[in-house]
Amino acid sequence: MGEKRKIYEALVDGAMEGLTDKVLFDFVAKRCPRTSSKKIVRAALLGLTDPHLRDRNILDTIYALAIKHRMHEFRNDEGDRDQWPAPFARRADEESSRADLA
Repeated sequence: MGEKRKIYEALVDGAMEGLTDKVLFDFVAKRCPRTSSKKIVRAALLGLTDPHLRDRNILDTIYALAIKHRMHEFRNDEGDRDQWPAPFARRADEESSRADLA
């Protein structure tokens, strides 16, 4: 938990200085050189459970960073996007059978 706490503190310190997005990510990576994007995302999500952190701007900043990097990791792991159907997407044969019923 100590390493995640240091990363979290670096995130909050950077956000308090007005850093956002890539500049904030670079700030944290410089302060905690052995970190990874995944660790930064997990540390950023600590902000949602920290009762002492109440500044909405800081919460928005670190949460936006977490979402951006998490989605980036998801897209990189996904590979070929056309391979997986979109959630709640209907297949073409379902659409045509529904049209026949109407």
